[in-house]
Amino acid sequence: MTARRPGGRGRALAGLLVAAALALAGCTATTDDRPRVVVSTNVLGDVVGELVGDQAEVMTLMKPDADPHSFQVSAQEAARLRSSDLVVSNGLGLEEGLQRHLDAAAADGVRTFVAGDVVEVLDHATGDAAGTPDPHLWTDPARMLDVVDALQPVLAGLDGVDPEQLAARTAAYRGRLEALDAEMVAAFAAIPADRRALVTNHHVFGYLAQRFDFRVVGAVVPSGTTLAAPSSSDLADLVTAVREAGVPVVFAESSSPDRLARALAREAGVQVRVVELYTESLTAADGGAPTYLDMMRANTERIADGLSS
Repeated sequence: MTARRPGGRGRALAGLLVAAALALAGCTATTDDRPRVVVSTNVLGDVVGELVGDQAEVMTLMKPDADPHSFQVSAQEAARLRSSDLVVSNGLGLEEGLQRHLDAAAADGVRTFVAGDVVEVLDHATGDAAGTPDPHLWTDPARMLDVVDALQPVLAGLDGVDPEQLAARTAAYRGRLEALDAEMVAAFAAIPADRRALVTNHHVFGYLAQRFDFRVVGAVVPSGTTLAAPSSSDLADLVTAVREAGVPVVFAESSSPDRLARALAREAGVQVRVVELYTESLTAADGGAPTYLDMMRANTERIADGLSS
């Protein structure tokens, strides 16, 4: 008995199945052979992405609008962190919910870069955290320039990264940081000296205050972390300080509830506005601070407007 040969329709169907199988096999076999850089916070993730471009896979662990003091990662993300080519973190106690995973990656021999190791670190001057390192270094663009300068040779050492392309992107981003710094100097210069005082949700502006000559009157949460909570005596002391300083604005972090700041405004017995800032986290693309430069410009405008009016 002679076997029937497939007709035109059968041959076409068989061809489609073979093509689909080959395409599927190709997709399965294809992998991203770029170096993987895992970054803890979204502020640093944005900066790393600006420097390296598409020469590396940049995986940022902290989601938009999250709190760097408390965010967690999945088991899959932790595994990718420990198998990465480079881990970039802030350090100085900022990543409280992530530190054990960062330590595990370092113990496994993963190359690490800690921003807090390459800048002049300030200690918290007041509150429960007094005398401990302040991790909020990104509020000073001059210190972020130090981070960029130290990060460039580390990124250049990754296999697959073109040092010349990296140098060009780094130079361009440095120019944008320098322009930001100049804009902040000009904007803050217009604030009267007797109004250059800051009250926030927690102690976050030590670096900005030093760089741009502000006084930090206090914080609703007298700590360097949003995980702390104020006592009634803390609030009473801060109310007194607010009254004496004549502060017209309390600045509340966008990733933290501002009910305590509003309670302070009521308790102070004076006209105190609550203004939201982006100090701990970037936002989603449709938010007010999708990049580090956007965040700093938005905060500069709100601080200058709030303290000048």
